[in-house]
Amino acid sequence: MDWRLFEEKLSKRMEADHIPGAAIAVSKNGEVIYQKGFGVKDLESMELVTPKTIFGIASVTKSFTALAIMKLEEAGKLSIDDPVIKYLPEFRISNIDSMESIKIHHLLTHTTGLAPIRRREELNKFHEHLTYLAENEHSLLGKPGEYLSYCNDTFLLLGAIIERLTGRIYRRYITEELLNPLHMNRSTFSIEEINKMDDVSSPYVYYQETEQFEKQNWPALGNYEVGGGIRSNVLDLLKYGELYVNQGLIDKDTFISKKQLEKMQNPYFQINRNSYYGYALQVTLDYHGFTLVDHGGGQPGVSSNFGFIPEQKLVVAVLTNASDVPAKDIWLEVVNTALGLPIEGKYSHLEPTVELPDARKKQFVGTYQSEEGTSIQILLKGSVLQAKIDNQVFTLRACDKTTLVIMKTEKQIRFYFNQNEEPWAAFFGLRMLLKTSGN
Repeated sequence: MDWRLFEEKLSKRMEADHIPGAAIAVSKNGEVIYQKGFGVKDLESMELVTPKTIFGIASVTKSFTALAIMKLEEAGKLSIDDPVIKYLPEFRISNIDSMESIKIHHLLTHTTGLAPIRRREELNKFHEHLTYLAENEHSLLGKPGEYLSYCNDTFLLLGAIIERLTGRIYRRYITEELLNPLHMNRSTFSIEEINKMDDVSSPYVYYQETEQFEKQNWPALGNYEVGGGIRSNVLDLLKYGELYVNQGLIDKDTFISKKQLEKMQNPYFQINRNSYYGYALQVTLDYHGFTLVDHGGGQPGVSSNFGFIPEQKLVVAVLTNASDVPAKDIWLEVVNTALGLPIEGKYSHLEPTVELPDARKKQFVGTYQSEEGTSIQILLKGSVLQAKIDNQVFTLRACDKTTLVIMKTEKQIRFYFNQNEEPWAAFFGLRMLLKTSGN
C-alpha cells in the first residue's frame, strides 16, 4: 500500500481545515499495517502527535454502550424489545401517553420520536435526567420508530439501565467489562486519570472570525458520558475493532456471540441512498462490493471516526484534536487507500441535479433548528438556494423535490413536508431540525 498520496492530502487538509494534530491507525487480519501521528498535540509545547496520543473519541463511545447492552441481552438480563419503563419505571415524557411503546431498540437507534433537546451537562446522576425528561415539554416528531433523530438525552438512558441491572456505576461497568478485557489500557472516562497520563492531546476550537485557536478544557459531560465520555488512542481503538471483525473473539475466546454483534450492524433505519443506522453504528452497503461500518464523534476540540470493513477484517481509526473536522472524510480516504481504491471515492454516487421551479424553491426558505443548538437557515438569492450553517454560507442544488445537496461537500439536507406541502423539519447531521420561522 502506498500511503504517500493520503499523507499529502492529509497535510493539505490539516492546513486548510485548521487541524493541529491527528492520529491514524489501520489493522488487517489482526496486524497493524499503518500507524502514524500528524501535527502537534499541543500548540504551546509543539509536541508531536504519536499513535499512542490520547484524544477524545466523543460519540464513538456510543457503540461501547450498545455493546454492553448486547452482552446483557445475551446473558438474559434484558431484551432489546423490552419497554424502557420495565427497567426505568419513572421514565416519562409529558406528551406521550403510552410509554410502553418506547423500547430499548428505539434508544439504540435514536428513533424514540423525540427531537433533540437542550443539553444539561450539569446533571450527573441518571435520576436527575429522568426528572428533567419528565418535568419539561419536549418536541415530538412522531411515533417511536417513525423518524430517526439523534438524541443524546434518550441514548444516555441506556447507561441508567446498565446501572439498574448490574449495580455498578456506568463508567465502572464499561471499564471492567469492556475496556479491560480488550486490553485498552490507555482508554478512560476519568479526567483525573487523563491528567496523570503522558502523551495526551489538548483539544482546540478554531474561530474563523479571529483566525485563532482556543484551547479547551476536557468537558466533564455528566450523564452524557454514556454517549461521548471515553478518551482513547487509535491503537486501543484497533483492539476494539478487532472484536467485531473477529466475530466476538478476544484472544480466541468468545467474548460475545457473532449473532449479537450482527444485531448492532443491522441496517435498521435508512439515512440516505445506501447508508443506514444500526445500534450506534452506521452501515453503508455495497461500497465497491464491501460493507462499511463506522461511527463518528464531535465535541469542543474533538473530531473522530472509527470503523471497520468486515469482509476484509480491516479496522480504521481517525482521531483529531479540533472541532468540526471532517474526520469521516479522512477515515474514508484511509479506507480507500487500504483497499486500493481511488482516494477520492465517496460513500455514495453523486446525486443527480434536478431543476425546481422558483415557487418550489421558496418553500424551502426558513430557519430550522433544534433545542440542542444546531441551526440551518435556508436562503434564496435570486434563483439560487443557499444554506447558512455556523455563519458560513453554502450553495445548494436539488437532487429531488424534497432534498437539497450542499455542493461543496455533497452532504444532503432532506426536508419533510406536511399535507399543505409546507416543510416542517429538515434532516441534517442525523438530526431532525424543526422549522421555527418561514420565508
